[in-house]
Amino acid sequence: MSDTRHPEYAYLDLLQEILDHGVENIDRRNKDGSLSVFGRQIRFDLSEGFPLLTTKKVYWKGVLHELYWFLSGQSNIKYLVDHNVHIWDEPPYRPYTVAMRRGEVPEMSQDEFIKKIKTDDEFAEKWGNLPRIYGELWRRWPTKRPDRTVDQLRWATQEIVDDPYARNAIVNSWNPEYLYDMALLDEVSQFPICHNMYQLSVKNGKVSLQLYQRSADMFLGVPFNIASYALLAHIVARVTGYEVGEFIHTFGDVHIYTDHIDQVREQLTREPYPFPTLSISPEVTTLDIFRPEHVKLENYQSHPTLKWELAIVGGYFDKDGEGKDGT
Repeated sequence: MSDTRHPEYAYLDLLQEILDHGVENIDRRNKDGSLSVFGRQIRFDLSEGFPLLTTKKVYWKGVLHELYWFLSGQSNIKYLVDHNVHIWDEPPYRPYTVAMRRGEVPEMSQDEFIKKIKTDDEFAEKWGNLPRIYGELWRRWPTKRPDRTVDQLRWATQEIVDDPYARNAIVNSWNPEYLYDMALLDEVSQFPICHNMYQLSVKNGKVSLQLYQRSADMFLGVPFNIASYALLAHIVARVTGYEVGEFIHTFGDVHIYTDHIDQVREQLTREPYPFPTLSISPEVTTLDIFRPEHVKLENYQSHPTLKWELAIVGGYFDKDGEGKDGT
């Protein structure tokens, strides 16, 4: 392996390409700027190490608990808040701020809102839920019959066991009925789905996972997404009995926000460390058995965290300036 480039360069090279050739974009809602290219792909052989990027520290605890949150079909942020993972704090606070402006609820900062989610179960039930987010759509896709949902992930994993040559093992999170101004006024999703579908495939006894991500924040979100879906590939391999193959990450619009350019330039000066290794306990024989404590990550070494500012972009844009509830 000494004569080959570190696999992290697949990611780093794409960062450099965006800096060198990205087209300037301006978000029409909040005017944040970015550099963007369209239609790219990177891939990682998961048998050669777990792609938790090393040129900056990636928030592994957040990756682990968020993926469990998805896998268990949850859509209320209380689980994450209870485990001190705050990556989803902002989306459910949006509709609360709408209610505040109308005088329907007490004034509350986001920190106060999250503290109340943690300590007040009734409040969390009412305000902590994010309907039609990834976990619900993976495991409880809504159908025209109110008494029936579809567990896409269970079906897809069983499909590749029943038919190793299956070409249809797809899990989709893009439901236009509830997205943007395709949605009815009172049903618009609080969060724009970004990583919107993935497919499982078995080749030579190894299961690979390909993600299509329509919109990708290359500096902040993509390292997290790589780790999350690579972990999902490992879990699928464990429950299906196959060896783990590749994680393939296919992008639509892939971008670097203007506010992140200095951090990206710093990251590109750093040499990658060897990837860590990851294993899943053999106790995990079904999706529903999986828990975060079943994952063992070893030998993760990274450069320091790079500080950043989160860009809140995307979602519903009101052409008339009147707004939609929850946006």
